[in-house]
Amino acid sequence: MLARQAASLYWLGRYIERAEFTARLLEATLRLDALSTRHSGADAWHSALSVLGLVETYQTTDQPIAQQEITRFLTVDRNHRGSVSACLDAARDNAKAVRTSLSREAWSSINRAWLLFQARESPGDVQETIDLVQRAERETRGFEGAIGRMLRNPASLFMRIGGAMERADNTARLLDVKYHLLLPEGEMVGGAVDRDQWQTILQTVSAVNAYRWIYSHGLNPGNVIELLVLRRELPRSLAACTEEIVSNLAELGRISGLQGSADRLARRRQGELSNTHIGEVVATGVHEFCDAFLADNAALNAAISAQFRFV
Repeated sequence: MLARQAASLYWLGRYIERAEFTARLLEATLRLDALSTRHSGADAWHSALSVLGLVETYQTTDQPIAQQEITRFLTVDRNHRGSVSACLDAARDNAKAVRTSLSREAWSSINRAWLLFQARESPGDVQETIDLVQRAERETRGFEGAIGRMLRNPASLFMRIGGAMERADNTARLLDVKYHLLLPEGEMVGGAVDRDQWQTILQTVSAVNAYRWIYSHGLNPGNVIELLVLRRELPRSLAACTEEIVSNLAELGRISGLQGSADRLARRRQGELSNTHIGEVVATGVHEFCDAFLADNAALNAAISAQFRFV
């Protein structure tokens, strides 16, 4: 496989995952905003921008921190690379470059998701926006299902690795922003706003039912952190994403004969997570832990690019 094809497959996996995460975060924030006071609602939207790393980009628009403006910014605005529509544009461009490596179902899912946002200048009102992003979520999940039914060859493995890398990044950013940002003034830890924010995190990573299955004593921030960091049963946890990256890199190495620093970095991180306890994470600082994980993920991304000669 040519290096540029491998790069397109890897980034296809990342952009599809990024589009779905942004859609999920937007839907969860819209629901949180409906339950919030005016002040805490603005904080919820600022937090959403922070999770996506788009605060500075949004500030250049000179728009207020408000639902309607940010909703449009995160759905149909193609003037930056972080909106759902821009991610789907990038995913489709990469898919076109490797069309013969994709199954018909995988290509159709990408194309249907992309078509949802064509010729749209506004996502509509709140309910129309929720309907739009839910349709996009269904199509991106359809893509994930199609990849799961493809041959476990280098094409599908690169997409799986890209998707797992992006999931890990998104989960770490989501947890970091919630834990690091202060509650709105006047709100108490454990209060209604605090609980709503933790519930929003679980909704964003599709973990509400998973949390209820594993923990039986109500919503507790320590348990949410443990679920998102260390519980391998949850596909979007840091531990599960790391395990998926390790196994897919190993399989890719077995097929292609290319192994190197990316494999070593991924295995080292897997070993560190398997020996980590939630008490250590909280004691040393969730923000510091997430920062270190994101730095490791950036280093692993660079190692993958170098190992498979993306650049």
